[in-house]
Amino acid sequence: MKNWLVTLLIIIVFCFAWGFFIEPHMLKTKIYQLKNNQLKGLKIAFISDIHASPKQHEHLKEIVKQVNSHKPDIILLGGDFVKGHGIESSMPIEQIADELGNFQAKYGVWGVLGNHDWWYGGEKIAQILKQNGINILMNENVLINNPIKPFYLAGIEDLTTRSPDLFKALNNTQKPVILLSHNPDIFPKVPAQVFLTLAGHTHGGQINIPFYGPIFTSSKFGKEYAYGKIEENGHTLIVTKGIGTSILPMRFFCAPEIVIIEFI
Repeated sequence: MKNWLVTLLIIIVFCFAWGFFIEPHMLKTKIYQLKNNQLKGLKIAFISDIHASPKQHEHLKEIVKQVNSHKPDIILLGGDFVKGHGIESSMPIEQIADELGNFQAKYGVWGVLGNHDWWYGGEKIAQILKQNGINILMNENVLINNPIKPFYLAGIEDLTTRSPDLFKALNNTQKPVILLSHNPDIFPKVPAQVFLTLAGHTHGGQINIPFYGPIFTSSKFGKEYAYGKIEENGHTLIVTKGIGTSILPMRFFCAPEIVIIEFI
């Protein structure tokens, strides 16, 4: 019995050490290949939920370095650049934007804001990001002049702190359309003209229990939109695990990730 208790204690200590001190600092790459003749050859890099803490300058540099190493055509950001629980808990947005300003992509860097960004001060964040070459879409769209086939990129406001307006965001767009949304819960309302929706917010659950999955997802749909590629009604949703952590600085079986999408 004593040996069993010692073994259990060692396992618990290891899991906590791994979850708090190792896995949150990892950075993996997840590659999706999607078939779309109109977008064939396009490569997207997508990250979300950076939640940068004051001492994460080197981590931000590594994120930028790894994203750039994939040579994406366009870089998309899903919001929550800051930790919005309090100014003291987050790296200043000026420093975050300065690091992210080193992203390189021929069609630019585009994003939306998340709930933490609006708690911290969304208008200020959008302005500072724009000064560093990162364009924030708020219920609007832009035509990306891909020489093979131009496509529309749309972005909507955060579902929990703002007023997402799909009609306004998709106004005058034509297929193919890629939609950015911080929160995946908008997906059931997304019309079929949108080929791909990209979202974050859930952190993939942040803490996953083997054979059970995420214990909390920040989604009213529970595990359904927690992570990965979901296909419904002829269009696709990809939800990333994100980069940072929120509330509890821990990740378990849910390592931070960079998402690469290749159209074939």
